[in-house]
Amino acid sequence: MFVIDTYDVIVIGAGHAGCEAALASARLGAKTLMATLNLDNIALMPCNPAVGGPGKSHLVREIDALGGQMGINTDWTCLQMRMLNTGKGPAVYSLRAQSDKKLYQMTMTKTLENQENLDVRQLMVTDLLIEDGKVTGIRTELGEVYKAACVILATGTYLKGKIIIGECTYSGGPVGQRSAEDLSASLLRAGLHLMRFKTGTPARVDRRTLRTEEMTIQEGDTDGHAFSFMSERENRNKECCWLTFTNEETHRIIRENLDRAPMCNGTIEGIGPRYCPSIESKIVRFADKKRHQLFIESEGEATEEMYVQGMSTSMPIDVQYEFLRTIPGLEDVRIMRPGYAIEYDCLDPLQLTPALETKQVSGLFSAGQSNGTSGYEEAAAQGLMAGINAARKVQGKEPFILTRAEAYIGVLIDDLVTKGTEEPYRMMTSRSEYRLILRQDNADLRLTQKGYDLGLVSQARYDRFCAKKQAIADGIAALRAISITPSKAMGEKLQALGTAPVHTGLTAYELLRRQELTYDRLQTVFDLPDLNADVKEEIEIMIKYEGYINRQLEQVEKMNRLEQKLMPDSIVYAEIDTLSAEARQKLDAIRPRSLGQASRISGVSPADITALLIVLEQNKREGNHVS
Repeated sequence: MFVIDTYDVIVIGAGHAGCEAALASARLGAKTLMATLNLDNIALMPCNPAVGGPGKSHLVREIDALGGQMGINTDWTCLQMRMLNTGKGPAVYSLRAQSDKKLYQMTMTKTLENQENLDVRQLMVTDLLIEDGKVTGIRTELGEVYKAACVILATGTYLKGKIIIGECTYSGGPVGQRSAEDLSASLLRAGLHLMRFKTGTPARVDRRTLRTEEMTIQEGDTDGHAFSFMSERENRNKECCWLTFTNEETHRIIRENLDRAPMCNGTIEGIGPRYCPSIESKIVRFADKKRHQLFIESEGEATEEMYVQGMSTSMPIDVQYEFLRTIPGLEDVRIMRPGYAIEYDCLDPLQLTPALETKQVSGLFSAGQSNGTSGYEEAAAQGLMAGINAARKVQGKEPFILTRAEAYIGVLIDDLVTKGTEEPYRMMTSRSEYRLILRQDNADLRLTQKGYDLGLVSQARYDRFCAKKQAIADGIAALRAISITPSKAMGEKLQALGTAPVHTGLTAYELLRRQELTYDRLQTVFDLPDLNADVKEEIEIMIKYEGYINRQLEQVEKMNRLEQKLMPDSIVYAEIDTLSAEARQKLDAIRPRSLGQASRISGVSPADITALLIVLEQNKREGNHVS
């Protein structure tokens, strides 16, 4: 055995999950190795080089608040930023950025290479080393051995990856990379269950062959935005995008070639993402829809490649050319890279604890698409948590777990380890029952203290967070201190603000509840402190939605009572006769951490929860452990 080195934590993979995992582990003081198939593809964006969007922007802000890197890196490499869903409530506001894909990779690589406690190496991992149910390291294709107390799988779509373009199939990872052909067998030998999923990407086209005058230009927001709470809000727009649509001719060509479509003719066996389907799947599933929107987006300032958002496909290349050239603005298009599908192995996430550690192998963690998720943001969020918990395990500390009421990260992980997934999982705001209190704007207020206590948040970030908290408190106190009484002069002032006069006394705090008023407008009439834009935004949301927020906090408190009722490790569900047969089976397989988690398991009914409550109360009175 040729042992090269010994580490505390080894991360297999250098995608978005691997980057966050390695950085978190190293920043927490663990000696860390990140192993990647290709050093040139660290933080690769093989699909759209975009970050954020509905539900996903919440994850990026939470990663940032905890001391992660994705938000900062996105701000540094942004081509365009837009705030989505602004016509709806603040719970679903979603920031989205188009990044320069090469610059994103280079800046993240520089961050990793200069991180203390972190080594980055190009290695093909073929085996996990396991002794007595505990991971002890990895072996590479060259016979090298690296020892470690913890290993994090962040393998993305590379596990036995297979590329599919029409009738052409071959083993490989995204954009022509090698696939990891041997590691799946090692996981199976360790007793882990693997699933086979599929994802895909559209063709990349040559900007110089586009007729942009036939499309609708999509500019970025002129308002300043930023993903990181440490970045200044500023106009980051360098490129524009264009909007166009498919049409009935596009759909006819696709329908007439469905017999050659791998999604339809049985070539693809893996399960694809429901919420990001291929264009051929859209045509079949939504047969009555006359058109589908497409966004033509830049891949970087130094390339002519453009991404056709909304046109993922694995159709043969001749069909790709044929249907693309029916779309307004793409009549003369040249394809630089064809669209393709990729099948890959991944873990069934029901095998994971809420700390993202496998139940079968102690010290083996998993994060990202290797857990059955889709998306850069979902991967990065899991990578951060796996990196934190692997480092804490090495250091003999309790795992760090976020609840559903604390973060979208908590929702993401709880969904995976409690409910599992039968398709690539995608985060959406609708998955959170507490989305009004888990907004993207308040992620720092929710999580920075936790990140600081962990040791991931720097003193500079923490000081800035404390200053923001104080500014919010000062602004609210100033609003409460201003009394407004009915008078002719006051009525004229309020009329000038575009709001109705008051008929009873109230405070400026209460006046700001009116939807037509903002902090800035009140400041033109009343003596209020000057505040940063993000502070004013926070104050306005807190005041205008106070009633709804309080009701949601009451719901959280009720659920917390169940979350605080921990399930003993020694409980034998098979011996609890009052549980249904399905509940006994599911509870034994998942081993929920708390009664609250048990209540979210599919197949566990309210009657089963009542039965568990009775068992827990009986044992509490008797002072015994459940056995």
